[in-house]
Amino acid sequence: MKNRKEHIAISWEKKALFLLSFLCNVFLFSQQTISGRVVDDNGESLSAVTIINISSDKKVYSNSEGLFSIEANPNDELRFVKEDFKRASVKVLRNGVNYQLSITLFQIPKDVGEVKIVKKLTGDLEKDSRIVAKVDKAEQVKNAVGLPEPVGKMRERPAEVKSVLLPILLGNLNVQGMYDLISGKARRQKRQYRYDDLQEHILWVRNRVDNEYFTKAGIPAERISEFIEFSFLAKPQVRTYVKAKNLSGVMLRMEETIPLFLERLKNAKS
Repeated sequence: MKNRKEHIAISWEKKALFLLSFLCNVFLFSQQTISGRVVDDNGESLSAVTIINISSDKKVYSNSEGLFSIEANPNDELRFVKEDFKRASVKVLRNGVNYQLSITLFQIPKDVGEVKIVKKLTGDLEKDSRIVAKVDKAEQVKNAVGLPEPVGKMRERPAEVKSVLLPILLGNLNVQGMYDLISGKARRQKRQYRYDDLQEHILWVRNRVDNEYFTKAGIPAERISEFIEFSFLAKPQVRTYVKAKNLSGVMLRMEETIPLFLERLKNAKS
């Protein structure tokens, strides 16, 4: 009985390896260059839109006319991101057809009810964080009506190698889990979740700190999100404080990364 189970496990491993090799060849030879144009809801071209292939992590930007081109495989998902616009996603090469993409991004309505900075910064980050903090109306409403916090995030759990291979040794086959691993779906899910969490944490800071706080420090307004992401990498404690929803701690650690980021910008120009 043991030998039979081992034989079944080995047989499935061979099939999985063969299928994986086949899929790799299919992906390799089916990759094409996808082109298109990005416009706003008025039909005007949008430049500097970030186009990300979620499957391969490849990233390009639209030019001054909103045009772009990026490599992709059949059914790869392209995501279009630009500050102050709602992001959009589209799957490409459906049924093997390569057509010109036309993407419209809709601008996010701006909340004009933000707190204006009327006081000078004191140098005390505990106080300054309250001065530059924006009014989070959604948070105010939630606190007023006592809305409960959601427990975790409603996400499909990606398949893990252990959770798929171990049952095989016991004679049980997780077909969906095996497919997710071989097709790369599990890997793409993990990558997407990491990307979504990163954008969520950047937005958490942007929603709570006025742009003027960054621009006065010498950071260009169009690179504020880039700086926040940089601070997460340079000082991981920044993101730890974001997760803990501690604005004072976030600003304290970000202050340490401002000179590093400005030096990086300076070197990029020289």
